[in-house]
Amino acid sequence: MKHKFFDDSEPLLKVEGFYEKNDKICDIGILTFSEKVMAWMLEHYECEKVSEVTSANGARPIYTTLVDGHKIAFYMSFIGSATAGSCIEDFAYLTGATKFIMFGSSGSLRPDETEGKIIIPTSAYRDEGLSYHYLDLDDEFISMPGWRQAADFFAERKVPYITGKTWTTDAIFRETKKKAEKLRNDGCIAVEMECAGVQAVCRYKGFALYDFLFASDHLDGAEWNNHILGTREEYDMQIRCMEFALDFAGYLSQAG
Repeated sequence: MKHKFFDDSEPLLKVEGFYEKNDKICDIGILTFSEKVMAWMLEHYECEKVSEVTSANGARPIYTTLVDGHKIAFYMSFIGSATAGSCIEDFAYLTGATKFIMFGSSGSLRPDETEGKIIIPTSAYRDEGLSYHYLDLDDEFISMPGWRQAADFFAERKVPYITGKTWTTDAIFRETKKKAEKLRNDGCIAVEMECAGVQAVCRYKGFALYDFLFASDHLDGAEWNNHILGTREEYDMQIRCMEFALDFAGYLSQAG
């Protein structure tokens, strides 16, 4: 018998059971996956540690800073849908945030279209496990409605961008040639590891998610091309994306 993942009955574990207290700190949170971005933020901005996401393999500090007079929180998430999705539940509980800006690197399936552009996912292929526990959907793609505001933001700032489907996978070493070709033909322009799962959590909890990416490597040829992965150029893009995220947080705050 096929296992039915989704079950909307009372959960046995709740996020509040892991923390002694929580406070309403802000409305908007930023998720990065880069420790270099975190170090840059602490060096260049006045930041205050307000809490931390705890786990058995280490804590993730949560910091706040001011953007256009509005307090926003940020932290470094674990990588992958299962852990990033769980982290956002903790983060939301500890800060009171309900709007989340998430960014990071991705593998391009269509480098000729994504080169030099911010990638804004419009939907994500659910090649992971977490989303099936949060949404009772038969569709293999989950829509990401925050893409419209993200596109408006980048358009206003005249930053080149492209919108399209992404492929969310848990299995980085099982990104096969045949699957890449199939999903490219299905309209996917990039592959990443969090969008489908984190969007499912946000949809279930009533949160807003705004995601954007940049291409660090290429998966369109006979062999993997690491492109800018691990280079100074990738570091610069991570920092640039954090600057975009901070500006976007101000943009969302003004929009109300």
